[in-house]
Amino acid sequence: MSMQNQMEEAEVSILHTYNRFPVVFERGEGVYLYDTEGKKYLDFAAGIAVNALGYHYPGYDEALKEQIDKLTHISNLYYNETLITAGARVTLQSGMSKVFFTNSGTEAIEGAIKAARRYAYDKRGHAGGEIIAMNHSFHGRSIGALSLTGNAHYREPFEPLMGGVRFADFNDLESVKACLNENTCAIIAETVQGEGGIYPATQEFLEGLRRICDERDMLLILDEIQCGMGRTGHYFAWQAYGIQPDIMTCAKALGCGVPVGAFVLNERAAAHSLVPGDHGTTYGGNPFVCAAVTKVFDIFEKDMILAHVQELTPYLEETLERLVSEVPCAAGHRGMGFIQGLVVEGKNVGDVIKLALKKGLVIISAGTNVIRLVPPLIITRAHIDEMAAILKESLLEA
Repeated sequence: MSMQNQMEEAEVSILHTYNRFPVVFERGEGVYLYDTEGKKYLDFAAGIAVNALGYHYPGYDEALKEQIDKLTHISNLYYNETLITAGARVTLQSGMSKVFFTNSGTEAIEGAIKAARRYAYDKRGHAGGEIIAMNHSFHGRSIGALSLTGNAHYREPFEPLMGGVRFADFNDLESVKACLNENTCAIIAETVQGEGGIYPATQEFLEGLRRICDERDMLLILDEIQCGMGRTGHYFAWQAYGIQPDIMTCAKALGCGVPVGAFVLNERAAAHSLVPGDHGTTYGGNPFVCAAVTKVFDIFEKDMILAHVQELTPYLEETLERLVSEVPCAAGHRGMGFIQGLVVEGKNVGDVIKLALKKGLVIISAGTNVIRLVPPLIITRAHIDEMAAILKESLLEA
Protein backbone atom coordinates (compact mmCIF):
# COMPACT_ATOMS: atom_id res chain seq x y z
CA MET A 1 0.00 0.00 0.00
CA SER A 2 1.35 3.44 -0.92
CA MET A 3 1.84 6.11 1.73
CA GLN A 4 -0.95 8.14 0.15
CA ASN A 5 -3.32 5.19 0.43
CA GLN A 6 -2.30 4.69 4.07
CA MET A 7 -3.18 8.31 4.87
CA GLU A 8 -6.53 8.00 3.11
CA GLU A 9 -7.30 4.85 5.11
CA ALA A 10 -6.44 6.64 8.35
CA GLU A 11 -8.96 9.38 7.59
CA VAL A 12 -11.72 6.76 7.35
CA SER A 13 -11.44 5.69 10.99
CA ILE A 14 -9.39 8.30 12.91
CA LEU A 15 -11.25 11.36 14.27
CA HIS A 16 -9.98 14.42 12.43
CA THR A 17 -8.73 16.54 15.33
CA TYR A 18 -5.25 16.99 13.83
CA ASN A 19 -4.31 18.45 10.46
CA ARG A 20 -1.50 15.96 10.06
CA PHE A 21 1.47 16.47 7.78
CA PRO A 22 1.49 14.20 4.70
CA VAL A 23 3.84 11.50 5.90
CA VAL A 24 3.49 8.08 7.55
CA PHE A 25 6.47 7.30 9.76
CA GLU A 26 7.43 3.66 10.19
CA ARG A 27 10.60 3.59 12.30
CA GLY A 28 13.34 5.64 13.85
CA GLU A 29 17.06 5.25 14.45
CA GLY A 30 19.21 7.66 16.43
CA VAL A 31 17.96 11.14 15.51
CA TYR A 32 16.44 10.08 12.19
CA LEU A 33 12.95 8.95 11.19
CA TYR A 34 12.00 6.82 8.16
CA ASP A 35 8.65 6.82 6.40
CA THR A 36 6.89 3.75 5.00
CA GLU A 37 8.50 4.36 1.60
CA GLY A 38 12.01 4.41 3.06
CA LYS A 39 12.71 8.16 3.00
CA LYS A 40 14.99 9.47 5.77
CA TYR A 41 14.26 12.57 7.88
CA LEU A 42 16.34 14.45 10.43
CA ASP A 43 14.12 14.86 13.50
CA PHE A 44 14.25 18.28 15.17
CA ALA A 45 10.80 17.91 16.75
CA ALA A 46 11.39 14.76 18.85
CA GLY A 47 7.69 13.93 19.06
CA ILE A 48 7.05 17.43 20.49
CA ALA A 49 10.03 17.31 22.88
CA VAL A 50 9.31 13.74 24.03
CA ASN A 51 12.06 11.65 22.45
CA ALA A 52 14.99 13.23 24.27
CA LEU A 53 17.14 10.16 23.61
CA GLY A 54 16.08 9.80 19.99
CA TYR A 55 15.19 6.32 18.83
CA HIS A 56 16.55 2.99 20.12
CA TYR A 57 19.11 4.55 22.44
CA PRO A 58 21.39 1.79 23.78
CA GLY A 59 19.88 0.16 26.85
CA TYR A 60 16.48 1.88 26.73
CA ASP A 61 14.61 -0.69 24.67
CA GLU A 62 16.21 -3.53 26.60
CA ALA A 63 15.01 -2.11 29.93
CA LEU A 64 11.43 -1.98 28.66
CA LYS A 65 11.57 -5.46 27.20
CA GLU A 66 12.90 -6.81 30.49
CA GLN A 67 10.05 -5.15 32.39
CA ILE A 68 7.44 -6.54 29.99
CA ASP A 69 8.65 -10.00 30.90
CA LYS A 70 8.07 -9.20 34.58
CA LEU A 71 4.98 -7.01 35.04
CA THR A 72 3.29 -4.14 33.19
CA HIS A 73 0.32 -3.26 35.41
CA ILE A 74 -0.79 -3.97 38.96
CA SER A 75 -2.80 -0.81 39.99
CA ASN A 76 -2.02 1.65 42.75
CA LEU A 77 -3.68 -0.53 45.36
CA TYR A 78 -0.25 -2.15 45.70
CA TYR A 79 3.40 -1.10 45.69
CA ASN A 80 5.64 -2.06 42.79
CA GLU A 81 9.42 -2.04 42.55
CA THR A 82 9.89 0.34 39.64
CA LEU A 83 7.48 2.87 41.15
CA ILE A 84 9.65 3.01 44.25
CA THR A 85 12.84 3.43 42.22
CA ALA A 86 11.43 6.01 39.81
CA GLY A 87 9.93 8.06 42.62
CA ALA A 88 13.28 8.22 44.37
CA ARG A 89 14.99 9.40 41.19
CA VAL A 90 12.49 12.20 40.55
CA THR A 91 12.64 13.55 44.09
CA LEU A 92 16.44 13.28 44.17
CA GLN A 93 17.04 15.21 40.95
CA SER A 94 14.37 17.82 41.69
CA GLY A 95 15.23 18.23 45.37
CA MET A 96 11.51 18.07 46.10
CA SER A 97 9.56 15.88 48.49
CA LYS A 98 6.77 13.79 46.91
CA VAL A 99 5.79 12.70 43.40
CA PHE A 100 2.53 11.46 41.92
CA PHE A 101 2.89 9.69 38.56
CA THR A 102 0.25 10.31 35.90
CA ASN A 103 -0.31 9.16 32.32
CA SER A 104 0.27 12.53 30.66
CA GLY A 105 1.22 16.15 31.14
CA THR A 106 -2.40 17.21 31.08
CA GLU A 107 -3.17 14.86 33.96
CA ALA A 108 -0.17 16.27 35.83
CA ILE A 109 -1.72 19.73 35.50
CA GLU A 110 -5.05 18.43 36.78
CA GLY A 111 -3.30 16.99 39.82
CA ALA A 112 -1.45 20.26 40.43
CA ILE A 113 -4.74 22.19 40.33
CA LYS A 114 -6.29 19.85 42.87
CA ALA A 115 -3.23 19.96 45.12
CA ALA A 116 -3.20 23.78 45.10
CA ARG A 117 -6.90 24.07 45.88
CA ARG A 118 -6.67 21.37 48.56
CA TYR A 119 -3.75 23.28 50.12
CA ALA A 120 -5.86 26.44 50.30
CA TYR A 121 -8.82 24.48 51.69
CA ASP A 122 -6.61 22.92 54.36
CA LYS A 123 -5.06 26.24 55.31
CA ARG A 124 -8.11 28.50 55.09
CA GLY A 125 -10.88 26.09 55.99
CA HIS A 126 -13.05 26.80 52.95
CA ALA A 127 -13.13 26.11 49.21
CA GLY A 128 -12.90 28.71 46.45
CA GLY A 129 -9.18 29.05 45.83
CA GLU A 130 -8.38 31.02 42.68
CA ILE A 131 -5.38 30.57 40.39
CA ILE A 132 -3.43 33.12 38.37
CA ALA A 133 -2.26 31.80 35.00
CA MET A 134 -0.43 33.47 32.10
CA ASN A 135 -1.60 34.82 28.78
CA HIS A 136 -0.28 32.85 25.78
CA SER A 137 0.34 29.82 28.00
CA PHE A 138 -0.52 26.23 27.16
CA HIS A 139 -1.16 23.57 29.78
CA GLY A 140 -3.23 20.87 28.07
CA ARG A 141 -6.60 19.97 26.54
CA SER A 142 -8.73 18.77 29.45
CA ILE A 143 -11.27 21.14 30.98
CA GLY A 144 -9.08 21.99 33.96
CA ALA A 145 -5.91 22.43 31.90
CA LEU A 146 -7.78 24.45 29.27
CA SER A 147 -9.04 26.73 32.02
CA LEU A 148 -5.42 27.68 32.74
CA THR A 149 -4.43 28.00 29.07
CA GLY A 150 -4.05 31.65 28.11
CA ASN A 151 -5.27 31.41 24.55
CA ALA A 152 -8.92 32.14 23.76
CA HIS A 153 -8.72 30.09 20.55
CA TYR A 154 -8.33 26.91 22.59
CA ARG A 155 -10.84 27.84 25.31
CA GLU A 156 -13.84 29.42 23.64
CA PRO A 157 -15.49 26.34 22.05
CA PHE A 158 -15.60 24.58 25.43
CA GLU A 159 -16.75 27.32 27.75
CA PRO A 160 -17.89 27.62 30.46
CA LEU A 161 -14.68 26.20 31.87
CA MET A 162 -13.42 25.93 35.44
CA GLY A 163 -13.94 29.18 37.29
CA GLY A 164 -11.58 31.06 39.56
CA VAL A 165 -8.83 31.69 37.00
CA ARG A 166 -7.32 35.10 36.24
CA PHE A 167 -4.77 35.78 33.50
CA ALA A 168 -1.65 37.92 33.85
CA ASP A 169 1.08 38.69 31.33
CA PHE A 170 4.14 36.45 31.30
CA ASN A 171 7.30 38.24 32.49
CA ASP A 172 5.21 41.15 33.80
CA LEU A 173 5.19 41.04 37.58
CA GLU A 174 2.93 44.07 37.95
CA SER A 175 0.20 42.38 35.92
CA VAL A 176 0.39 39.40 38.29
CA LYS A 177 0.06 41.66 41.32
CA ALA A 178 -3.01 43.26 39.72
CA CYS A 179 -4.71 39.83 39.63
CA LEU A 180 -4.16 39.04 43.30
CA ASN A 181 -7.06 38.93 45.74
CA GLU A 182 -7.89 37.30 49.05
CA ASN A 183 -8.94 34.07 47.31
CA THR A 184 -5.78 33.56 45.23
CA CYS A 185 -4.21 30.25 46.21
CA ALA A 186 -1.65 29.64 43.44
CA ILE A 187 0.22 31.06 40.46
CA ILE A 188 1.05 28.83 37.50
CA ALA A 189 3.53 29.52 34.70
CA GLU A 190 5.65 27.63 32.23
CA THR A 191 9.31 28.19 33.02
CA VAL A 192 9.75 28.51 29.27
CA GLN A 193 6.55 29.20 27.36
CA GLY A 194 6.46 26.63 24.55
CA GLU A 195 3.29 26.77 22.43
CA GLY A 196 3.11 30.51 23.06
CA GLY A 197 6.28 31.19 21.09
CA ILE A 198 9.35 29.99 23.07
CA TYR A 199 9.68 32.67 25.74
CA PRO A 200 11.95 31.91 28.71
CA ALA A 201 10.97 33.47 32.03
CA THR A 202 13.18 36.29 33.23
CA GLN A 203 15.12 35.96 36.47
CA GLU A 204 13.25 38.92 37.93
CA PHE A 205 9.87 37.42 37.06
CA LEU A 206 10.44 34.01 38.63
CA GLU A 207 12.02 35.52 41.73
CA GLY A 208 9.04 37.86 42.00
CA LEU A 209 6.54 35.01 41.72
CA ARG A 210 8.41 33.09 44.40
CA ARG A 211 8.41 36.10 46.68
CA ILE A 212 4.67 36.76 46.22
CA CYS A 213 3.79 33.15 46.99
CA ASP A 214 5.98 33.09 50.09
CA GLU A 215 4.53 36.34 51.44
CA ARG A 216 0.91 35.26 50.92
CA ASP A 217 1.24 31.54 51.74
CA MET A 218 0.30 30.59 48.17
CA LEU A 219 1.73 27.88 45.95
CA LEU A 220 3.94 28.47 42.92
CA ILE A 221 3.32 25.90 40.17
CA LEU A 222 5.88 25.66 37.37
CA ASP A 223 4.95 23.71 34.25
CA GLU A 224 8.04 21.83 33.03
CA ILE A 225 6.19 19.44 30.76
CA GLN A 226 8.02 20.61 27.63
CA CYS A 227 11.08 22.44 28.95
CA GLY A 228 12.00 19.93 31.66
CA MET A 229 14.09 16.75 31.70
CA GLY A 230 17.34 18.15 30.36
CA ARG A 231 16.08 20.32 27.51
CA THR A 232 17.65 23.48 28.95
CA GLY A 233 20.81 21.75 30.14
CA HIS A 234 19.32 21.21 33.60
CA TYR A 235 17.01 18.45 34.71
CA PHE A 236 14.39 21.14 35.20
CA ALA A 237 14.57 24.63 33.75
CA TRP A 238 13.78 26.34 37.06
CA GLN A 239 17.05 25.00 38.44
CA ALA A 240 18.89 27.53 36.25
CA TYR A 241 17.13 30.35 38.15
CA GLY A 242 18.01 29.30 41.68
CA ILE A 243 14.39 29.10 42.80
CA GLN A 244 12.15 26.11 43.48
CA PRO A 245 8.40 25.81 42.86
CA ASP A 246 6.00 24.35 45.38
CA ILE A 247 4.56 22.10 42.68
CA MET A 248 6.16 21.11 39.39
CA THR A 249 4.52 19.30 36.50
CA CYS A 250 6.54 17.22 34.07
CA ALA A 251 5.93 14.62 31.35
CA LYS A 252 7.13 14.24 27.73
CA ALA A 253 10.86 13.41 28.08
CA LEU A 254 10.32 11.98 31.57
CA GLY A 255 9.74 8.63 29.87
CA CYS A 256 11.20 9.36 26.42
CA GLY A 257 8.27 7.85 24.57
CA VAL A 258 6.07 5.95 27.00
CA PRO A 259 2.95 7.77 28.31
CA VAL A 260 4.04 9.07 31.71
CA GLY A 261 3.82 12.37 33.54
CA ALA A 262 4.09 13.53 37.12
CA PHE A 263 3.38 16.34 39.50
CA VAL A 264 5.97 16.84 42.20
CA LEU A 265 5.45 18.66 45.49
CA ASN A 266 7.83 20.22 47.97
CA GLU A 267 7.53 19.39 51.64
CA ARG A 268 5.18 22.28 52.44
CA ALA A 269 2.76 21.51 49.62
CA ALA A 270 2.83 17.77 50.27
CA ALA A 271 2.14 18.18 53.98
CA HIS A 272 -1.00 20.27 53.51
CA SER A 273 -2.68 19.11 50.32
CA LEU A 274 -3.76 15.75 48.92
CA VAL A 275 -4.60 12.92 51.31
CA PRO A 276 -5.86 9.36 50.69
CA GLY A 277 -9.12 9.54 48.77
CA ASP A 278 -8.43 12.96 47.22
CA HIS A 279 -6.81 11.80 44.00
CA GLY A 280 -6.07 8.63 42.07
CA THR A 281 -5.24 6.95 38.78
CA THR A 282 -5.58 3.41 37.48
CA TYR A 283 -2.60 3.34 35.13
CA GLY A 284 -0.38 6.08 36.53
CA GLY A 285 2.95 4.89 37.93
CA ASN A 286 2.58 1.38 36.56
CA PRO A 287 5.67 -0.88 36.50
CA PHE A 288 6.23 -0.47 32.74
CA VAL A 289 6.34 3.32 32.56
CA CYS A 290 8.31 3.60 35.79
CA ALA A 291 10.94 1.25 34.35
CA ALA A 292 11.27 3.73 31.49
CA VAL A 293 11.58 6.70 33.88
CA THR A 294 14.28 4.95 35.87
CA LYS A 295 16.23 4.02 32.74
CA VAL A 296 16.02 7.58 31.41
CA PHE A 297 17.59 8.90 34.60
CA ASP A 298 20.24 6.16 34.42
CA ILE A 299 21.17 7.16 30.87
CA PHE A 300 21.15 10.87 31.61
CA GLU A 301 23.61 10.33 34.45
CA LYS A 302 25.84 7.70 32.85
CA ASP A 303 26.16 9.41 29.48
CA MET A 304 26.22 12.99 30.82
CA ILE A 305 23.30 14.16 28.71
CA LEU A 306 22.94 17.47 30.58
CA ALA A 307 26.59 18.33 30.03
CA HIS A 308 26.20 17.53 26.34
CA VAL A 309 23.28 19.96 26.03
CA GLN A 310 25.23 22.67 27.87
CA GLU A 311 28.27 22.11 25.67
CA LEU A 312 26.37 22.19 22.38
CA THR A 313 23.88 24.99 23.14
CA PRO A 314 26.27 27.82 22.14
CA TYR A 315 26.83 26.19 18.74
CA LEU A 316 23.09 25.79 18.16
CA GLU A 317 22.52 29.43 19.09
CA GLU A 318 25.40 30.62 16.90
CA THR A 319 23.95 28.64 14.00
CA LEU A 320 20.54 30.26 14.48
CA GLU A 321 22.18 33.70 14.67
CA ARG A 322 23.89 32.97 11.38
CA LEU A 323 20.54 32.05 9.82
CA VAL A 324 19.11 35.35 11.05
CA SER A 325 21.97 37.24 9.42
CA GLU A 326 21.77 35.34 6.13
CA VAL A 327 18.03 34.94 5.57
CA PRO A 328 15.89 38.11 5.34
CA CYS A 329 12.70 36.54 6.72
CA ALA A 330 14.47 35.13 9.79
CA ALA A 331 13.91 37.98 12.25
CA GLY A 332 15.48 36.59 15.42
CA HIS A 333 15.67 33.66 17.78
CA ARG A 334 15.15 32.98 21.46
CA GLY A 335 15.15 30.08 23.88
CA MET A 336 17.21 28.07 26.34
CA GLY A 337 19.31 25.02 25.58
CA PHE A 338 17.59 22.73 23.11
CA ILE A 339 14.24 24.51 23.15
CA GLN A 340 14.74 27.28 20.61
CA GLY A 341 12.43 29.39 18.48
CA LEU A 342 13.27 31.04 15.16
CA VAL A 343 11.03 34.03 14.45
CA VAL A 344 9.84 34.25 10.84
CA GLU A 345 8.45 37.43 9.30
CA GLY A 346 6.77 37.88 5.94
CA LYS A 347 6.36 34.18 5.23
CA ASN A 348 3.93 31.52 6.37
CA VAL A 349 5.57 29.29 8.95
CA GLY A 350 3.41 26.35 7.89
CA ASP A 351 4.72 26.61 4.34
CA VAL A 352 8.31 26.58 5.61
CA ILE A 353 7.63 23.48 7.72
CA LYS A 354 6.05 21.63 4.78
CA LEU A 355 8.99 22.48 2.52
CA ALA A 356 11.45 21.33 5.17
CA LEU A 357 9.56 18.05 5.51
CA LYS A 358 9.83 17.44 1.77
CA LYS A 359 13.56 18.06 2.06
CA GLY A 360 13.93 15.60 4.96
CA LEU A 361 13.75 17.80 8.06
CA VAL A 362 11.06 17.47 10.74
CA ILE A 363 10.29 20.75 12.53
CA ILE A 364 7.18 22.23 14.15
CA SER A 365 5.77 25.67 14.96
CA ALA A 366 5.06 27.65 18.12
CA GLY A 367 2.75 30.63 18.31
CA THR A 368 1.89 32.14 14.93
CA ASN A 369 5.28 32.95 13.46
CA VAL A 370 7.90 30.83 15.21
CA ILE A 371 9.67 27.68 14.09
CA ARG A 372 10.17 25.52 17.17
CA LEU A 373 13.36 23.47 17.42
CA VAL A 374 13.18 20.78 20.11
CA PRO A 375 15.52 18.04 18.85
CA PRO A 376 16.63 14.92 20.69
CA LEU A 377 19.20 15.89 23.30
CA ILE A 378 21.78 13.62 21.64
CA ILE A 379 22.25 15.67 18.44
CA THR A 380 25.77 16.56 17.32
CA ARG A 381 27.29 19.56 15.53
CA ALA A 382 26.88 17.69 12.25
CA HIS A 383 23.14 17.35 12.89
CA ILE A 384 22.86 21.07 13.65
CA ASP A 385 24.67 21.86 10.39
CA GLU A 386 22.36 19.52 8.47
CA MET A 387 19.30 21.14 10.04
CA ALA A 388 20.53 24.65 9.26
CA ALA A 389 21.23 23.85 5.61
CA ILE A 390 17.75 22.41 5.01
CA LEU A 391 16.03 25.13 7.03
CA LYS A 392 17.85 27.87 5.12
CA GLU A 393 16.78 26.38 1.78
CA SER A 394 13.20 26.10 3.01
CA LEU A 395 13.08 29.68 4.31
CA LEU A 396 14.42 31.05 1.02
CA GLU A 397 12.02 29.00 -1.10
CA ALA A 398 8.83 29.42 0.96
